[in-house]
Order: sequence, then C-alpha cells, then structure tokens
Amino acid sequence: MGKDENTSAFEKVRGIECLYRYRPTGAYYARFQINGKEVRKSLRTDDRQVAKRALAREQGKQAKIDPAAGKITLASLADRYLKTVSGSQSTIEEKKHVCERVKDEWPEGSTISIHKVVPSQVETFLAQYRFGPCSYNAHLVAIRAMFRMAVADRLLSESPAEHLRGRKRNKPMRLTPTREQFESIIADVRAQTYNADAQDSADFLEFLGRAGLGQAEAAAIKRTDVDLERAVIHTFRWKTRTAFDVPIYPSLRPLVERLLAAPPNKDGRLLRISDAKKALAGACKRLGFPRFSQRSLRRMFITTAIERGADVKVIAEWQGHTDGGTQVLKNYSHVNRAHSDRMAQLM
Repeated sequence: MGKDENTSAFEKVRGIECLYRYRPTGAYYARFQINGKEVRKSLRTDDRQVAKRALAREQGKQAKIDPAAGKITLASLADRYLKTVSGSQSTIEEKKHVCERVKDEWPEGSTISIHKVVPSQVETFLAQYRFGPCSYNAHLVAIRAMFRMAVADRLLSESPAEHLRGRKRNKPMRLTPTREQFESIIADVRAQTYNADAQDSADFLEFLGRAGLGQAEAAAIKRTDVDLERAVIHTFRWKTRTAFDVPIYPSLRPLVERLLAAPPNKDGRLLRISDAKKALAGACKRLGFPRFSQRSLRRMFITTAIERGADVKVIAEWQGHTDGGTQVLKNYSHVNRAHSDRMAQLM
C-alpha cells in the first residue's frame, strides 16, 4: 500500500488489516483504498482495543459506499443537491446562491473529490465571509443538507459538516413605548372616524396596555370572566394551560365598566375584536413612532410597574407566572437596575 509500511511515521499493526499507528503520538488510523487512492482516517484514540472497535465500525461504513463515488467532485455534488431543493422561490434562490459559492469559492477548489473534503475545509469556507448569524446559518444548513444527501446516497460514510453548530441570533431589540406614546396611539386610533372598527381597535389596544395581557389572552376574555365586585378578571393562558386572575387596576376600571355597559356581543366576549395589529401599525406610522407590536404594550405595562416600585413577585403573579419573578427579573433587569439606582440616591 504505497510506501514501506514500517519505515514511515505510520506503523502497521501486526495481525489487523488496515490498522496503523502513528508513531509520534501513538494515535491509531484506518487506511483504505477508495477508487484506487489511499485514504487515511484517524480513529481518535491511542488505545489499541478501542481502535479495533472503531476500525470495525469504519469498515462497516466503507462497505456501504458505492465504489463509483470516488469520482464525484464537490461541484457535481452541489449540482446534484440543487436538483433536490424545493419550496418557495426565495428558498430555492438561497440554496442556489450557497451552491454557487461552494463551486466558485471553496478553498481547495470544487474539483476536489468529495472523499477528500474534511471538517476543517468546511470551517475554512464559512470563516472566509463576515457572516452574521442568519447568513452563516443559511449557508451551514445548505452545506449540511448537501453532505447528508451524499451519506444517504452511499457516496460518503459520514458528513464533514455534521460537527458544526449554528450561531445564535442576536436578541432583537424589544421596542417599548412610553406612557405618553401609548396615550397618543390610543387617541390617534380613536380619531380615525372613517374607520368602522376604530373605536373597537382603540378599546382592544387600550385594554392590552392597561391590563398588561397578551393579544390572545385579552381576545378570549368573556364578560362573565369579569368580577367587578372583587376587582379581578379571570383569564387563561393556552400556551402554558394555566388560569390566573388579573386585578382590575384603577387605570383599567373605567374602560372595563364602559365595555360591560355596552350591548353584549353574541359570543359573550368582553372585547369586540381579537386583533388590532393593523390599527396599531397605522397609528405608529402616522405619529412617526417605531413599529410597536401588541406585545410592546404588555412590556410597557411591566416596565411601568417596575419603575413605580411594584414588587417583582407580585408583577409575576399578575402575568400568570409561577416562578416567583425569575422571568421578569431576567427580561427586565435593565429597568430594575435603573430603578435601583434611583432608590440608592435616597439613602
């Protein structure tokens, strides 16, 4: 098999076919002939018994490989993969772009046999671009899929891209309106006199901001869930399948009383609509505000509660959390820090 087996740095292990030991480190390697070319693969151990078992597994993998696979280049594999891609036009274009880059910009050249592609080459290819998390992950997903296809088609025993992990996306900036912006938004929505749903949309958005609830929870509230005498609203969060009570805060009570005084809906719901996303987007655009979402209104409520000194554990109960305030502290630590600094000035 090429050079003198016992004069090079690799020493053949007596009595075991295809097993070699690398003298400088003592690590074991498997050696194979693929399409007439020698391939050496590390077994990642310097223990002989472990190496024997790893060699057996590797031989099993090699036995499954199509003998003609050695003639397939990286470029032809990319073309082969691209024919299998389906989905939206944007998805197809994205995969096509990645495949073109693989063919044109692979560090070792895309005419390389797929058997000679090693994990470090995949890392080098991805590292040559200044990718953000989204672009990096898009390229990695396509490359992974390409090599997984090769494994499934018995062209490779394993994928050289399988060890790589995607990058975590940066946490999006969570926009939160001030109380003044919130009041301006509600007033603007109510002022849209030519919109038949303007008042219902304004009621819905105002309820979200004053009750501190999410869109789905608010939409599901029925008139019978409101207990004015005890000043609570019974609600249910489907995401966690938990029921909890929300206080009818002083700033919320006038709105709730007005909604109850109006003629009831046929379905018995407190609010006449279940989503005011478009109305909110329109108001933000007209007022020149950031594109606040309906979730932003709940964040405003929690931020205001923290700034006014409400106990975090109590805020968590208002939100239906059962963690004693851990989630609120984690997500709103920046607000809590500012409040703490102000309180420190009083000492």
